[in-house]
Amino acid sequence: MSSQSITSFSDLNALAIHFRTVLDSKKYVLLFAYNGTGKTRLSGAFKDLGKHPIPESEEKTRDTLYYNAFTEDLFTWDNDLEGDTNRLLYINRNSRFFDGLRELEMESRIRPFLSRYADFDFSIDYQNWTIGFTREVRKNDGTEKIDNIKISRGEENIFVWCFFLAVVQLVVDQEPSYSWVKHIYIDDPISSLDDNNAIAVASHLAQMLKSQEDIKVVISSHHSLFFNVMYNEFKKAKGKDYLLLKNKETDEYLIQETKDTPFFNHVALIKELSEAANTGRLYTYHFNILRNILEKAASFHGFKDFTECIKRDEDDPDGITFARYVNILSHGNYSLFEPIEMVEDNKEVFRKILRGYMELYRFNPELFTEE
Repeated sequence: MSSQSITSFSDLNALAIHFRTVLDSKKYVLLFAYNGTGKTRLSGAFKDLGKHPIPESEEKTRDTLYYNAFTEDLFTWDNDLEGDTNRLLYINRNSRFFDGLRELEMESRIRPFLSRYADFDFSIDYQNWTIGFTREVRKNDGTEKIDNIKISRGEENIFVWCFFLAVVQLVVDQEPSYSWVKHIYIDDPISSLDDNNAIAVASHLAQMLKSQEDIKVVISSHHSLFFNVMYNEFKKAKGKDYLLLKNKETDEYLIQETKDTPFFNHVALIKELSEAANTGRLYTYHFNILRNILEKAASFHGFKDFTECIKRDEDDPDGITFARYVNILSHGNYSLFEPIEMVEDNKEVFRKILRGYMELYRFNPELFTEE
């Protein structure tokens, strides 16, 4: 990912306009961004660009079906705090997301998706706009059905995601009620899923979206494994893959094409640290990223502590000094991405630790060739 592939935008609206332009000739945009970068707000800006006033009407046209944090907020719990028995999930009946809820028999459309990821069932009360959940549990030699259960936050997210997938399937099947959908924008659909389900969701989603050529898609995520699976699923399709960053000094938004670089979190972050070390533009937050990498490497290689992945130096045979540097400088009193430059001594220590790590665990050297 060379510096020439970086493009800057003054605000999220300008970036959303750019993505719509890209989708004029491409099937998809796949976007990786850390939390707090503006992914959710970007999905809202993209959606709003598709709204246009309808003459002699208070309504507007639309062209984007989207999934983000706001989609999850269309469902709210009544936990029956007084009786503690009749727990229901309320549906926002004013949202167009639920157009044709009864007519399209959404229950039968959601269940095939839900059965992939969960072991509970549900029923929709179309009169009161509520959803009740049930689960069968083993009891003695048989099973017992428990009604009105309170599902976990993760299970709730899975249910909402499966609801959304059922709507996407209607779009793919060209259901007339959803003929207005020209774009699908999905932001972080797997925030509460473990890695196995993240892989399953990504693979399943890709197969659905690739089956309908006319629908253009934007998918953004901070989950490296999910992004990596989507990248590999979509790499033969016509699309663009980006890393989204925000310049904290100028408030500009930057996108960088990933091209053929393996965009697995570990490799991408090491490449970012290597480039920062080479250019000398090292900031205090880079020690946070370095510690994160060392901790994941220690876990992967079966060590109890990240210090085991620090290469011993002749001047520090026990690795104590370098470990203290990482401990102290990754717990500073500053924002993770606050641009405070390291002092020169700390830069040199950072380079030694990173260089030692890359010598201990070999990576493809072509990814780290200096420009």
